[in-house]
Amino acid sequence: MELEFKEEFIQRYKKLLGEDYDDFIEYSQKYINKAIRVNTLKISIKELKERLEDTWELTPVPWCKEGFWIKHRTEERYDIGNLPEHQLGYIYVQDPASMIPPVVLEPKPGELVLDVCAAPGSKSSQMAQYMENEGFLISNDANGKRLAALGINLQRLGIHNALITRMYGNQIKGEFDKILLDAPCSGTGTIRRNYKIAKMYHFGAIKSMQNTQLGLIRHCFKLLKKGGTLVYSTCTLEPEENEEVVSKLLQENEDADLQDINLDINKTKPILEFEGKKYDPRVDKCLRINPQDNDTEGFFVAKIVKK
Repeated sequence: MELEFKEEFIQRYKKLLGEDYDDFIEYSQKYINKAIRVNTLKISIKELKERLEDTWELTPVPWCKEGFWIKHRTEERYDIGNLPEHQLGYIYVQDPASMIPPVVLEPKPGELVLDVCAAPGSKSSQMAQYMENEGFLISNDANGKRLAALGINLQRLGIHNALITRMYGNQIKGEFDKILLDAPCSGTGTIRRNYKIAKMYHFGAIKSMQNTQLGLIRHCFKLLKKGGTLVYSTCTLEPEENEEVVSKLLQENEDADLQDINLDINKTKPILEFEGKKYDPRVDKCLRINPQDNDTEGFFVAKIVKK
């Protein structure tokens, strides 16, 4: 499929991506391969593979041991959601890039964990899985219409250590061991999933998104216990929504620092300077991936600690 990209988008992304621009455009127009995450709260990886491998080819996702790309061995089939294993909560259909933030956050049994923008539940259910249903997970979302899907997914996957709440992120109170802020964003890393993003792109909206993101990340950092971890992630490639947001938080808080993200993954160098703006050099520890790096969505992840 040949997509129409707005001239504003073309010029900006040529400047942003340089020699990677053509590959980005090529992959943004490709069908995105289906992937699943095995829900080990209900079934082991070995048992799940035994159930599916006769008819489905499973290719491991290098950075998530429960993740697999899935492809039917004989037919062009994409109806993963119709599989009995999906209905039973043995698997969750999820892009491999979306699996990264919970892997980086590493929530553990017994911890108090917050998922600020949780619906429809892919990352919340993954975190509950890592917590082995022990401890306490608050799965929050401000969008009431999305809460139904969140509740259904958590129930289907057998999760019982999560409390679903509906409030704006900056209204949340408490003190948490770990927080995931998968922030609302412009979504330019997900064009291959939603073609409208390419047609509707408008840089003026980026500043508005940044204001929301800054309000959320500042509040989340206040909610973090000393020694706690905050993972900030987006599915956009805009530096104003990624490196600049993290850079501002680091510069405003002496007790904020970044940790390295060491995963078996192809990545693109984080942006330290763009259009005359210089960012905190520590953002070099963030993870930035373009769609062509691993044949996934584009994603950005930062692992922030409160010293």
